[in-house]
Amino acid sequence: MAKKWVSMRNLRFLLNEVFKVTELNQSPYFDRHNATTYKLVLEEAAKLGDKLLHPVFEDMDRKPPELVNGQVKVHPSTKKIIQEFGKNGWISSSFPEDHGGEQLPLTVANACNFIFAAANYSGSVYMGLSAGAVNLIQTFGDETLKKTYADKLIQGLWQGTMALTEPQAGSSLADITTLATPDGKGGYTLQGQKIFISAGDHDAVENVVHLVLAKIEGAPAGVKGISLFVVPKKRIDSAGELISNDVTVTQVFHKMGYRGAPITELSFGEKNDCQAFLVGEPNRGLSYMFQMMNEARLGVGLGATAIASAAYYAALEYTQSRLQGRKLSSKDPLSAQVPLIEHADVKRMLLFQRSVVEGSLSLILQCSFYEDMQHVCPAEDKERYHLLLDLLTPVAKSYPAEMGILSTSMSIQCFGGYGYCEDFPVEQHFRDMRIHTIHEGTTGIQGMDLLGRKLVMNNGKAFFLYLDEVRKTIGEARGNASLEKLAVDLEEALTNLEHVTSHLMVQAKVKGAETMLADAVLYLDMFGIVTMAWQWLAQALVVQAAMSDNLSKADNAFYQGKHYTCRYFFAYELPKIQGLAKRLTDEDPLTLDMPASCFGD
Repeated sequence: MAKKWVSMRNLRFLLNEVFKVTELNQSPYFDRHNATTYKLVLEEAAKLGDKLLHPVFEDMDRKPPELVNGQVKVHPSTKKIIQEFGKNGWISSSFPEDHGGEQLPLTVANACNFIFAAANYSGSVYMGLSAGAVNLIQTFGDETLKKTYADKLIQGLWQGTMALTEPQAGSSLADITTLATPDGKGGYTLQGQKIFISAGDHDAVENVVHLVLAKIEGAPAGVKGISLFVVPKKRIDSAGELISNDVTVTQVFHKMGYRGAPITELSFGEKNDCQAFLVGEPNRGLSYMFQMMNEARLGVGLGATAIASAAYYAALEYTQSRLQGRKLSSKDPLSAQVPLIEHADVKRMLLFQRSVVEGSLSLILQCSFYEDMQHVCPAEDKERYHLLLDLLTPVAKSYPAEMGILSTSMSIQCFGGYGYCEDFPVEQHFRDMRIHTIHEGTTGIQGMDLLGRKLVMNNGKAFFLYLDEVRKTIGEARGNASLEKLAVDLEEALTNLEHVTSHLMVQAKVKGAETMLADAVLYLDMFGIVTMAWQWLAQALVVQAAMSDNLSKADNAFYQGKHYTCRYFFAYELPKIQGLAKRLTDEDPLTLDMPASCFGD
């Protein structure tokens, strides 16, 4: 296995130099923390990744969960991982103190989550699901729900899940049929089926708590009739004992990757004895669940970035040590072979991987920082950070997921035939990566969310705020001789994005939303590339300010590497938006017009 899967130096660079996270400590909300706190937290996270998660990275994949007599059996290390996260406060690290948390900035907490996911993605997901469930209960649940479930989930004794998808509905939540019926005692009984539930059951905890979307009998049709319920696998009886709550695991899915965590099919109420506890008000469940979904979408982007990071460092280590061929300028076949990394095409592949990993991580932390700023900024600025986070969430989910597939594929390519074999970890990284474009909303859904919802909300205010943020960075880069061209290139790209956006909005008015959204994924791709260029220019600004003759050899190499990777992104990746813009402004409705009957023979 590779000796390294994340760059701690890069994490410190982003947290301390780019986002200057310690400035958050000037606010009363974060003032219990300081630079020393953050340093110690990161170091402890690295130790957990090294000692607890990474040693079982391969074994959890080789020994996937099994359904035995109605109980999902997971890898023995899972219980220890969950208990460790619960006992030492990792599950609730970013929660407010009055919710049982450490009130750590999400920017720092997600830097730690990145370390965990890079060390062992499957092992890291359990705590994220529980954290999301607790946060939802704490935000919208009543005091009884909070007292019954929050502490057990935070301590890692119970597992949290989100149960949305149904066999007949898929991503179309308007069509769910899981039914909640009033029981005459102020509660509800539940009947229905859910599929693809991550950590939906396992023997590493004593109970599993599902956050379930369902419709109350007689509710309005569509998404307006969806309510949210807490549905435990085991409920507490009058004597305070855990008893069955009529939740049955009917299947454990056998997956391509991400095998260390079970994904299950669940049946509720087969014996008409499944009690469900309403969260908040009836028929508002989807709006509540969006909190957990948006947190999860950011988590998906973070997970994809982490896996790509692990694959990149495996490829880097291999190409530095593997001797292969000679420089093209060398005419002597008996001369010494050179390491793979000396070949220009291998450098290109490594630069692509680094640009994806470090650009995506920067965006994830940017979104986390916007969340943190909502706790410390004046009241009049809260909407700004909320809208920016809302706008960027589908980008932060999808760009790392889609590009992560290409990045891990490049890692395999660096290994050649060995990369395709189990002898090295990158084939597993490739398999683990593939789920991220699917779960928590496919890329198609994210594209429609960005183009069809986020750009038009509040009369386009979020988009204008985004343009202002990017142009602020461009303005800072102008006048810097080494960054001037990059600033000009990004301004041209941003203007292009504005033009395409305006064109699509006009199309929506003239030809309808379906025409506008037909190529929403391509728009998401374009938006993602421009956003990554912004993140790289922001990093380059910090690099230029840090460069001096007094740097250590290691720091000089780090900053130079950053500068080359930024140049790579602008030279190789940013130009791709030109083809996307051409397609997006071409009014040929190809995919809408082609009849389904024309596919096939």
